[in-house]
Parts: sequence; C-alpha cells; structure tokens
Amino acid sequence: MPTHTIALLAGDGIGPEITAEAVKILQLVETRNDVRFDLKPALFGAAAYFETGKSFPEETIAICDKADAILKGPIGLSHEESKKIPVDEQPERGGLLPMRKRYDTYANFRPVYLPRALAHFSPLRPEIIGDGIDFIIIRELVGGLYFGRKDSGIDDAGRRYVHETLEYNEDQIRRALEIAFQLAQKRKKRLHNVHKSNVLKSSVLWNEVLEEVRSDYPEIAVEHILVDAAATYLCLEPTRFDVMVMENMFGDILSDQGGGILGSLGLMPSACIGPEKSYYEPSHGSAPDIAGQGIANPYSMLGSVAMMLEMSFDMEQEARNLWQAMQAVFSAGFTTPDLARRGDDEKKISTAEFGDKVVEELGRLPPP
Repeated sequence: MPTHTIALLAGDGIGPEITAEAVKILQLVETRNDVRFDLKPALFGAAAYFETGKSFPEETIAICDKADAILKGPIGLSHEESKKIPVDEQPERGGLLPMRKRYDTYANFRPVYLPRALAHFSPLRPEIIGDGIDFIIIRELVGGLYFGRKDSGIDDAGRRYVHETLEYNEDQIRRALEIAFQLAQKRKKRLHNVHKSNVLKSSVLWNEVLEEVRSDYPEIAVEHILVDAAATYLCLEPTRFDVMVMENMFGDILSDQGGGILGSLGLMPSACIGPEKSYYEPSHGSAPDIAGQGIANPYSMLGSVAMMLEMSFDMEQEARNLWQAMQAVFSAGFTTPDLARRGDDEKKISTAEFGDKVVEELGRLPPP
C-alpha cells in the first residue's frame, strides 16, 4: 500500500477550522482506496511567529522538506494585528514567499468554476454566466516584481524612496508557458496570453518566448489580450476564457477577480506546482473576523485536497468524486453562513457540518 506524507500547515484565522474538514476527507479517501496518508502537522504563518519567532520556522521547514506534498491553510492577520509582527516576518513576506522560493513552485493553478446550478453565488447576471463559468488561470509564481531586487531608504533630498525591480529570465517564462500550453491541449485547445507589452518590456520578452513555445503546440489557438482588457472581459464575458496564462502580479490580481465573479474567494482552491514538490491552498485569506465561529465554508480547502489527489498522487478519479460530492452538497441547498445568498431558500450549516455532508456524499459514490 503506497503511503504519502503530507505536511499539514493549518495557518491562521479560519485555517485550523477548514483544515480539520480536509483531514476528514483524507481519512475517508484512505478507506476507499489502497492508500495511506501520513499527516504531519506544523506551524506556519502568524501562529508560527508568535510561538517560535519565525513565520516559517526550521521545524516546519524540516517537515515540508520530507513531505510528498504540502496542504496549507490561509495565513495572515488583520492590519492592526499584523503590526505586532516585524515587517520581514509578517506571514506572507516571512513565510509564504520563502516557501515558494524554497520549493520553486513556479506554476499556480487557479480554477474558476461555477456550474449553472450554483449561479446564485455570482454577482453577475444569469445571461452573462450562461451555462456556467469554467476556466483556469496559470500564474507564474516565483518571478517578477514580487521576487525582484528591493531597496528602500532616504535620498539626497531627504525623501523616503523605494525601488522594486520586475525581473524575469526566459527560462522562468518558458516553463510557465509550457505548463499552460499543456493544460490547454487537454482542455479546449484555447489559450489567452495576458500581458502589457505596450508598456512593459518584461511583457515583450514574455511574448517573444511564447511565440517560441507556441511552435511546439500548433493545434493551440492563442489570443493575446492586454491585462486591463482581460480584467474587463472577466466581468463582461467570463465564458470566453478557458486557459489564461500570465506573469506573477497580473495573476495575483486577476485570480482574485476570478473569485469576485464567482461571488467569493471561498470558492477558489489552488495548486502551486514545483519540479519536485507542490503545495495546495485556498486562494482566500484567513478571515480573522469570523475565525472560531464555525461559519466559514471549507470548499476551497476541500477543492485543494482534490487538486492534490489528482496532481501529486495520481488519484484523478477520486479527485473527480470529491468535486462531485462538494457540488452535491451545494445543489441540495446547503451552505455555510459566510456564503449564504438566497435567504430562506438555503439551509445554513456550520463548517464542520458542511464537511460532514461532503464526507457523506463522497461515501455514497463508488470507489475508484
């Protein structure tokens, strides 16, 4: 029986609550498949800083280094609480970016998926949603402005300044584009390349490399679109997209906009893929304002589990089963208070109860 070691980083805020539901799913998957998951809990983010003085402490690094995959909850605190942590150790800067760099998780997959039956979650009109929204954003994750050289200080005139450099080389660009072309080949053979080449030289290089990669995928139809136009069309015509690819900061912004057109980032899981190790996480924040209340929906965390099953452990059918189980709970009229949209037409249940219902639905499906 194969054993997969998973580093379990519950994170901050609602992280421990939704991570607990992920554990339920993994335990059920073990009983339905010839597999075992060795879960290794570890501190990460603000919780780690307040206990160890580091957002990504050495003990957690050691666990992640040995793991086959990492399942990570949301991290971060409110603006005021974040001030209690030194700038360089605040969870995103002191934990998340170093983890991405350490494991070279260069490709971020963010599915934006809302079937017609769940269209009530979206703020968009039904005629815009049509038969449903279903596209994936591929974001380059370890280059660009976020990882470029940074400098701040006082200039000769006594003014505070900051320099942040957008840096890419062709190899970083090429491997992200290859992931996007490969995904497009498996889906509808359409790829939207999002850029800003009318202003940024980084986008000029990006597009040059894309044309080189494109020659290996002649069956893929490529459409170039400026990032500001892409933001507009995500609201006006989201069904035109299937696979979108873009650099780091564009992907950060547009993928969150994807959550907006769904109605919540709570409906967006994600996968961060590296050459040897990957991590999986909800796209949303830690929601400290509702932490501990049992009202956060675990969908994004459970969807991240589904992506981990498929992408790290080759359990594609069980991943599909999990997606089906989650959709079945929503379709039956159940939701958690944070996602409630339809008043008396919805049956509001707790985080744990939602997880239990997904377990129940998954258990009804025939095992792979």
